[in-house]
Amino acid sequence: MHFTDSAPFTHFTAEQHLADGVLEREFLLGDTPGTLWTPPTAAPAPLILMAHNNGLPRREARLVARARYTAAQGYAVATIDAPGCGDRPRSAEAERARAELRRAMQAGEPVDEIFEALVGPLVDGALPEWRATLDALLTLPGIAAGPVGYSGWTALGIRLAAADPRIGAAGLFAGGYVPRAQREEARQVTVPLLFLLQWDDEGNPRQRALDLFDAFGSREKTLHANLGGHTGTPAFELEDGSRFYDRHLK
Repeated sequence: MHFTDSAPFTHFTAEQHLADGVLEREFLLGDTPGTLWTPPTAAPAPLILMAHNNGLPRREARLVARARYTAAQGYAVATIDAPGCGDRPRSAEAERARAELRRAMQAGEPVDEIFEALVGPLVDGALPEWRATLDALLTLPGIAAGPVGYSGWTALGIRLAAADPRIGAAGLFAGGYVPRAQREEARQVTVPLLFLLQWDDEGNPRQRALDLFDAFGSREKTLHANLGGHTGTPAFELEDGSRFYDRHLK
């Protein structure tokens, strides 16, 4: 897939052709760095936005592996570094909150309010950047006009699916703190939903995840629960995820 000079999305900084035919390109949208993977197909590819959890860079190995697999299944996949993550400057306020979080967890103290102070502003800051990225990507030849999929960070996925009607299906990972505002917003999310839960996730209360799943307003929602810790999501969930997006985006 190639991009013409007439497209407004012109700040591609690097590219490489992968062994499976996927084209991986680095881009800048303003000062927001991102990566776009596109499949070796001539037809316009449905787009999936793949967001990482708080603090992780877009080049994190598990994220890149998921993106490459999904692109090889016929999707355009994009991710960006959220504010304070990856290649972007760290916020002094967020760093203080992370340090306080580590201290409180080591001391066995309650951490919900610290999470609220850390994650809530990250979601607020990330939303407009993801929507601007979506605006730009949908102008590119070779990317289908919609609907668009979302995969990854639950707190941001809730906000994006509630705010942007272009999101047509969402795959969310239950691990990670979801602020109270997004737990309420979940009732406004009505797109088809695939919710992945690690049953033994350290530090993420199982019942809170189950309550969140119950709160979603989607008429079609599926919960996959697997034994294991936070990073133990089985590889076969990639295959199930592709079938989920095939039903709703193709």
